[in-house]
Amino acid sequence: MRAKGRPVPKLRSVRSAGFTLVEVLVALAIVSIALLAALRAAGQGANSLDDLRSRVLAGWIAENRLAEHRGRGDWMPPGVQRGSASQAGLEFAWREEVTATPSPSFRRVDIVVSAAPDASHSLARLSGFLAAPEARR
Repeated sequence: MRAKGRPVPKLRSVRSAGFTLVEVLVALAIVSIALLAALRAAGQGANSLDDLRSRVLAGWIAENRLAEHRGRGDWMPPGVQRGSASQAGLEFAWREEVTATPSPSFRRVDIVVSAAPDASHSLARLSGFLAAPEARR
């Protein structure tokens, strides 16, 4: 029954009250995919940082090897030498190849540094020249 002068209230549609369960699940799926992509990108950034650190340390080892030869005044015979070195608590393997140059007063030294367990993947390469003892006077 209707009271005098009062309009009958209209019932609201159930559809306009909020989101359906399907809409909420789709939204959650989209958010979870976005979060997983962000997590993966952060993980790759951490791996890249470790790789960069190893490359920098390997470069220092190569530079140190060449500086040691120059500082001692080494006149190395042509050939290949191998060894290992530690830098910042990490082990690295190095390989030096000494070759003659067209000038008899110089030798070329190519140094390759890799991670100790996997010597097939080089982290740093450096080439330099050594002067003969008589050429330094």
